[in-house]
Amino acid sequence: MATKNDIRILDVRYLHGSNIWTYREVLEVRLDLGELEQFPSNTLPGLNQRLATWLPALIEHTCSPGERGGFLQRLEGGTWMGHVLEHVIIELLNLSGMPTTFGQTRETTVSGIYKMVFRAPDEAVARVALAQGHALLMAAINDKPFDVPAAVAAVRTQIDRSFLGPSTDCIVTAAADRKIPHIRLNAGNLVQLGYGKRQRRIWTAETDRTSAIAEGIAQDKDLTKMLLTACGVPVPEGQVVTSAAEAWDIAQDIGLPVVVKPSDGNHARGVTLDLRAQADIEAAFHLAEAEGSGVIVERFIEGTEHRLLVVGGKVFAATRGEPVWVTGDGAANVEQLIALQMNSDPRRGVEHQFPLTTIDVHKDGGVQLELRRQQLTAASVPAAGERVLIQRTGNMAIDCTDEVHPDVAHAAALAARAVGLDIAGIDMVTRDVSRPLSATRGAIVEVNAGPGLLMHLKPIHGKPRPVGRAICDHLFAADDGGRIPLVGVAGTRHTAAISRLVAWIAHLDGKSTGVACRDGLFLDRRCHDAADSTHWQAGERLLINRNVEVAVIENPAATILRDGLAYDRCQIGIVTDFDGIEALAEFDVHTPEHMRKALRTQVDVVLPGGCAVLNAADAHVAELAPLCDGEVIFYAADPATPALVAHCAAGGRGVTMRNGRVAMVVNSQDVPLSGLGALDGWRKRHGELPDEAMLAAVAAGWALGVHPRLIGAGLEAFECEAGVALVHSAAEEFAEAA
Repeated sequence: MATKNDIRILDVRYLHGSNIWTYREVLEVRLDLGELEQFPSNTLPGLNQRLATWLPALIEHTCSPGERGGFLQRLEGGTWMGHVLEHVIIELLNLSGMPTTFGQTRETTVSGIYKMVFRAPDEAVARVALAQGHALLMAAINDKPFDVPAAVAAVRTQIDRSFLGPSTDCIVTAAADRKIPHIRLNAGNLVQLGYGKRQRRIWTAETDRTSAIAEGIAQDKDLTKMLLTACGVPVPEGQVVTSAAEAWDIAQDIGLPVVVKPSDGNHARGVTLDLRAQADIEAAFHLAEAEGSGVIVERFIEGTEHRLLVVGGKVFAATRGEPVWVTGDGAANVEQLIALQMNSDPRRGVEHQFPLTTIDVHKDGGVQLELRRQQLTAASVPAAGERVLIQRTGNMAIDCTDEVHPDVAHAAALAARAVGLDIAGIDMVTRDVSRPLSATRGAIVEVNAGPGLLMHLKPIHGKPRPVGRAICDHLFAADDGGRIPLVGVAGTRHTAAISRLVAWIAHLDGKSTGVACRDGLFLDRRCHDAADSTHWQAGERLLINRNVEVAVIENPAATILRDGLAYDRCQIGIVTDFDGIEALAEFDVHTPEHMRKALRTQVDVVLPGGCAVLNAADAHVAELAPLCDGEVIFYAADPATPALVAHCAAGGRGVTMRNGRVAMVVNSQDVPLSGLGALDGWRKRHGELPDEAMLAAVAAGWALGVHPRLIGAGLEAFECEAGVALVHSAAEEFAEAA
């Protein structure tokens, strides 16, 4: 078979929010199949077999048949290469640990040119998956060798670089389960949950309620113990030391055995337990000194170390540690035994998603010290059956939440409150967590800010605990979705003026209001950026602003097609018209039906409790009404507009004009808009605006719940150009918001 030319990737767009394809981020790729347009999958010898061999899990792809093996049926029946590429990419993402199911491929109006999309929470990962999937498919088409594991590794490497850590991710996932939106604020783990004034921020297991003072206290082990002692929480006796010799002296004063650890360390680094010999204590001092700014020696508590997670004053999860041993076989040395018996465990790894850490005997000073205490080195060969202790608390991942005694939970919660942490990891040593500390002579040895959550999400024994949900529920009450009233405005006819009118009405209702529209970026009528702000970055700037209580965002069809929306869902979606088709040829929009696919996005994203505000005088717009999950308010200047009449007769709300005044129609009855005089005066002041623009704003204000009298008074007082000259820098605005 002659070698086929590559599928050409003509254009790649990352759609950041809700878009014409789905409610979530996707990578949209425009493909030119070239000669392969003439070769569906069933005409390329060996292609289907190679794909099924390289990617055996393709059998799980249901595709359009809606059943297991559906995609393979499509391959055998004959499908085009854009569709095949979609499924190859999805499977590579699945194999890389980022489960993905959504993808679509559609032919454009040009033969052989397709748009292919797939779900992509991160743009960099999506682009790597696209490149690897494209290379794999072309190798399969041309019967060339291909290294599938290497392709999967490349995608996984980018996931490790780009994705949230497991602690942050579990909180974000819990928020998504509650339909709370999120925005990632940096390349790390700083994430905003919710929009505008209703937002909360998290950074791993810390929140915007986590006190910096409390975090500082938790890092100072000696100060923490003092505060816990004052509250009656049992802690081991100890003292900060400044030299190895002093460590030995204090150990003798406290009484052997002792623990030596950094006074401001975390994650158990530099901690050595059950020390009894002078040489071991002095060696442990140097190990601890390298991990922190000070060293503390304290009494060793008999028992097992436990980690209790406290969220909002309650214990939500607990894990228990256990010593880590290897067993000799008379042939392998300690380093080899660690590799064979420990590091081979698939639960161990260096990345954050692994519940257990890979042990490097040459880099882990704690392991080296533990071996020296047994008079061993990494090169020692233990006898067959001889057990060698590697770590004393290396497996802190055995769930014991259901065993925690109420008195133990009370002590842990009290320790978190004493330090001042809303989320804390309490390290406790006790022989039996199901009994009070007083009965076991147990004690709390550390209080940690920003505790790792992976041990509770993926315990090696026991059941996972929904700690992400606990933190999310701590931040948001049960009835709080983290959302502010958000108004999206789509179309072309005076949409910037409509956006500012709606914002003006909300502003008069006492709400701090932001607007992103063609006229610029506004906050409470101050213009902070006079450039065209009909792009997702401007919309997102409003949504991350802590001052904003109502956001109004203009979304022309070109913005929806190029960027996607800046948000996932909105309370109100306004659509004015289907004009401007001729300017959208680059997006393959040529007909009203094509335009419908773009503008319906604004209606599709209206929340069930929200409202679509639609121009009844435009038949194409009126036909979008059934797509709305919430209510619909029609508007039209002519009260005899058929769509408006039928809608109101069926019990819907509408806004129109009758006898020279604005009428709000509810239950088929006209309610004059009080506060607004005769329209002659409005028209004189705003001759450049058609009546429909004002009616759209009235309908949106009504949908926002603003009192009709205030809506009328607001329109009477509105001046379109007011505030334009008040230009302030974006830096000033968002510094104030932060």
